[in-house]
Amino acid sequence: MDTLTRMRTFIAVVDEDGFSAAGRALGRSKALVSKYISELEDELGVRLLNRTTRKLSLTEIGHAYFHEAQTIIHQVDMLQESVQDKSGKPKGLLRISAPRSLADSPLVRTIMDFAKEEPDVALELVLEDRFVDLIQEAFDVAIRITALEDSSLIARRLGSFRMVTCASPEFIEANGAVSVPADLHDKPCIIDSNLKSRQNWTYHDQGRRVTVPVKGRVEINSLQAIRFGALAGLGYARTLHMLVAEDLKQGRLVQVLEDYEANDVGIFVVYANRRHLSSKIRAFVDYMSKNYQKTED
Repeated sequence: MDTLTRMRTFIAVVDEDGFSAAGRALGRSKALVSKYISELEDELGVRLLNRTTRKLSLTEIGHAYFHEAQTIIHQVDMLQESVQDKSGKPKGLLRISAPRSLADSPLVRTIMDFAKEEPDVALELVLEDRFVDLIQEAFDVAIRITALEDSSLIARRLGSFRMVTCASPEFIEANGAVSVPADLHDKPCIIDSNLKSRQNWTYHDQGRRVTVPVKGRVEINSLQAIRFGALAGLGYARTLHMLVAEDLKQGRLVQVLEDYEANDVGIFVVYANRRHLSSKIRAFVDYMSKNYQKTED
């Protein structure tokens, strides 16, 4: 039995949280799954799993091996797919990560249009407001709203988003208004914990980049939840205009520092720098670049 098959079995055992469930997922018996895991551990000379009658858990080295095995298997599958796909027709499973905050936006509608356009592509869209590790978590592509910092990724810009800094009228009355970015320094702010520069907000002043250190007792990893925090009067928030446009219109939130917003936050489709790029990834990136609305208001 080859090592790759044992690795796939090990990954299935972890993903399915048990030998029986892994066997069902793989179409193999529980005994055969157990045999493959034992052979893999014997081959490596280490224990990967802690087994009890009621619980299965990864050892420390098993945890590290699991993530590396996921990466290897994903790369092998991508290579095989790119070699076999001589016709160039998109097919197979495409795993996409995108922000949950954009679930109701034209972004997701464009992704659904792609799925309709390519019936041979199986789509798994995972919506969550965090930056996934494409390699470690076996995603093919991700949609990101940010300034890109990871040079190991290939990125194509799809468009731009308007950013706003805002707070509830009650909060501004109680804590004071801000007229320049530096005024935020001693005001309570709602921090987006998804961002690496979470405690530094960047603005533009007469063509110069201005970074303001901010702080607050509330950190949130969801833009929608940040909106709720602002509405509750928990601090100044910096978020996408499209998420609070109606609140601003109805006076539930008040925009500040409008003259200092650069409004150049980009939305990107990103994928790993692979030598063999599958037709499904290439087709998705090209489709999004051509069909996605260039600016979200």
